[in-house]
Amino acid sequence: MASIYKTISRDDVASVKTKLHEAIPVTGSIVSGTYTSDSNIKNYGHQMFQSVYDYPYLSSSANHLFDISLGVASTSSIYSNVTNQQQKKLNIYTQMAQLLAGYNSSGSARPFDRDGLYASEITRTNNITEAAFVNFSRLLTKDEIQKGTFSMEFMVSSGYTSPRNSTVRLKLFDSGALDNYKVNSPVGEYGLLYVTNSAGAPVNGTAKQAGSATAIAAGLVFYQAGIAVVDAALFTSLYYLSSSVVLDSTGKTSIDYITGSTIQSYADAFRSMIYNVSFNNTTELNSTIYFCRVGHNEFNYSSNPTYLSSSKIVVKENATDTPVSYFTTVGLYSADNELLAVAKLSEPLKKDPTQNYTLRVRLDY
Repeated sequence: MASIYKTISRDDVASVKTKLHEAIPVTGSIVSGTYTSDSNIKNYGHQMFQSVYDYPYLSSSANHLFDISLGVASTSSIYSNVTNQQQKKLNIYTQMAQLLAGYNSSGSARPFDRDGLYASEITRTNNITEAAFVNFSRLLTKDEIQKGTFSMEFMVSSGYTSPRNSTVRLKLFDSGALDNYKVNSPVGEYGLLYVTNSAGAPVNGTAKQAGSATAIAAGLVFYQAGIAVVDAALFTSLYYLSSSVVLDSTGKTSIDYITGSTIQSYADAFRSMIYNVSFNNTTELNSTIYFCRVGHNEFNYSSNPTYLSSSKIVVKENATDTPVSYFTTVGLYSADNELLAVAKLSEPLKKDPTQNYTLRVRLDY
């Protein structure tokens, strides 16, 4: 316990914020069938969403990757055709819209907007009214998804093949999000997901972003929430493709699954198309740095009882020698001298009246 204290002034304290990034690749083989009987896929009795794990989910080493769900707005042109779990699909859409898009001036949940502008909401035709929701685990996203790094590829074909033909692909990515992300969401920042083919060329369609001849918006990614909203029309001829994607051997399309199948069945079909998902996560590290300054005439003696022997300093051979001590530890104390933190030096640091030091102590949290 220290017996001599030195006050650290405000000028000797600095706060910094560091963002650490980690690349997260999720291959389609994990998502769509690495394990026998999809043992890494967990379904629930309510059939409102499906969970994907990296190992069989009953294994103690399994990690939760993300959940998949489906929502349909009451304003959707196909809502009246939904014959299976209509209310549940509406509830999912409404819940996610309340969480991610917020409310309009009339108190209603805002529908998802492809360009994020939410202008003229009542009459706007740019809304995403049928959406697949991919809710990533906090284990993967950490504090947030790094802007400009999100990518999601799908294997699509107008004819069904098993395994699915990987040479025909659609790619969703948040191009330009680093400078053009949106902030009008209750959960923080989000970016627009644009669609191209696997070579990066824009896909012909009618859902192009305003003012752009090539950029086609097909979804949203909410960085802090770790949720991707994928326009279910991406796999149909409504906006993006010349012909709808066939999802199984019976010839069912995405519209058929949305209207006539359960959310769980749609999640199975959605997973079968995933070729690759990748992004960088972000860990925000907050630090306080204390500059502990030791003058030439300070801390030249030790309060350790072994420093003295018979009232003599044991590290001095002659009485005329200058005092000397060795630093091994820095303690940070509160105003009432309660020890709060301890920093250890890698090796003892010699101190005598001819030397002064500035020790940099960093606290991360």
